[in-house]
Amino acid sequence: MQQDFHKDILDNLYDGVYFVDSGRIITYWNHGAERISGFDAKEVVGRSCADNLLMHVDDHGEQLCVNGCPLARTLEDGETREAEVYLHHKAGHRLPVCIRIAPIRDQSGRIVGAVEIFSDNSARRERQQELSELKQMAMIDPLTGLGNRRAATLDFERKIKAQRHYRIPFGLLFIDLDTFKTVNDTFGHEVGDRVLVMVAKTLACALRGVDKVYRWGGEEFLALVPGVDVTTFQGIAERMRQLVESAALPLSGDMLRATVSIGGCLAKETDTLETALKRADAMMYQSKNAGRNCTSLDCL
Repeated sequence: MQQDFHKDILDNLYDGVYFVDSGRIITYWNHGAERISGFDAKEVVGRSCADNLLMHVDDHGEQLCVNGCPLARTLEDGETREAEVYLHHKAGHRLPVCIRIAPIRDQSGRIVGAVEIFSDNSARRERQQELSELKQMAMIDPLTGLGNRRAATLDFERKIKAQRHYRIPFGLLFIDLDTFKTVNDTFGHEVGDRVLVMVAKTLACALRGVDKVYRWGGEEFLALVPGVDVTTFQGIAERMRQLVESAALPLSGDMLRATVSIGGCLAKETDTLETALKRADAMMYQSKNAGRNCTSLDCL
């Protein structure tokens, strides 16, 4: 009677529950397991989970039932385990599940089997994916694919902390697309957007792997370049300018070209983003006043 009572409880759990004996033969399969996996109890009870019935795989596609089965390891060492894996649903698809495994012992303490509880992890995975996408949307400029102003602000904070604590220098470059209003007025905003994308991709390709360029807003970009001395800093800024100047957008049988004016400064330990940006912006206007398509740097 008590055994039937416990079975009724297990059968009505939302999670999947199954028992195996010491030889990994499935001795019990509850209704939750049937619902989640699609397999009826009569299809699995009496079979060995070592037959790769559920074909658990990890994020890398490794077959855990063949190599590295957490249930088999629990039968060997008596340790409880938890993992996130993918099981093979009867309908054929992969389903993310969270599994929890514990040993079953007899009165003498000998391991005589194990219990595995598994729950559908799809909703949690979807929430994680949605959160990741929302986070990315909040940090990425949708037009150019570059990081946005918020991403640039966070990166500056990381770099200024690294400079203060570890003496890692970095430079800030403020880049403004020249005569962009004329492009929009002459060719329209759709072409203007294509020019922005062309310039953004060119700027990104001009940088080293450790450097980052962000769309600050409108036709303005901000680049953060760590670990530079004056010579390297000047070289990076000038390469960005030259590559943009050499880029061209095919348009009605002609080539639409663009230039940028760049201003920059090496960050000081006392800087905030506002103070560093103010110096870089002043240098950028110096480039504008010098005739545009110039680079001006404050490296004092």
